Amino acid sequence: MLPFLKNLSYNRGMRIVNTQEIQNCVYRLARKAGLSLTDSCRSAMEEAEKIESGAAKFALNTLLENERTAKREQMPICQDTGLSVVMMELGQEVFLEGPPLSKAVDEGVRRAYRDGNFRKSVCDPLTRQNTGDNTPAHLHVEIVEGDKIQISFLPKGFGSENMSRLYMLTPSEGRNGIIKSIVETVKLAGSKPCPPVYVGVGIGGTFDSCALLAKKALLREVGSRNERADVASIEEEALEKINALKIGAQGFGGKVTALGVSCELRPTHIAGLPVAVNIQCHCVRCEKEIL
Repeated sequence: MLPFLKNLSYNRGMRIVNTQEIQNCVYRLARKAGLSLTDSCRSAMEEAEKIESGAAKFALNTLLENERTAKREQMPICQDTGLSVVMMELGQEVFLEGPPLSKAVDEGVRRAYRDGNFRKSVCDPLTRQNTGDNTPAHLHVEIVEGDKIQISFLPKGFGSENMSRLYMLTPSEGRNGIIKSIVETVKLAGSKPCPPVYVGVGIGGTFDSCALLAKKALLREVGSRNERADVASIEEEALEKINALKIGAQGFGGKVTALGVSCELRPTHIAGLPVAVNIQCHCVRCEKEIL
């Protein structure tokens, strides 16, 4: 226990975590995420391959073989090794010591992208000068109950990120407006985000928090359903209408344009209905760990 904490009653029983542990965790997650699909994504791709035919089936076969090769050879599964998005649930009974949290996260990313020979894709938005080490990571921290830290690492490629959209709907547009926005986003994207895609949707909140909800939705397992029945019904109907577009794997047509739709929501203002649609390509790479 640090000396100055001994006399602070509200720190009794707190768990002390050195941010070096967080750095090492981010390193492990980044190295693993760069090499393979999530289990739920792989399963969804395999199921899609079974029901497709022609060029779409060939495309899915090729994508699945690509993943097997990446794992076997320990090579990146996609040349776009992404912008590092780190989402952290930090227990309020945890006391962090050591280097600042953001610096620890960035160092974990820096080491992982160097050791994994991952492409460095982060640059200044105006000068376009590359930072050279894929930092800074985009870190989002939520304070939660308990003494644990859950860290999620999502390397976000921009072929799909660029196809994402944010809608500021009126409340009267309601459920139908939400579904229309989701389907429209995928339709406008066409083959550009390397379908079959995974669609994360944020509903409610504000202009900024809605977009973060959409990103958090991508952390869920592909094919999962929101626990609220009315939200789950939006996911199901949107997925059905997206697949009816018949864009198909890699734009070759077919039955499966999206592997899944996941929606997250939070209360919003009485005058608004923000909807953010964050597109993820077929290459769903997300790793989680609890410290």
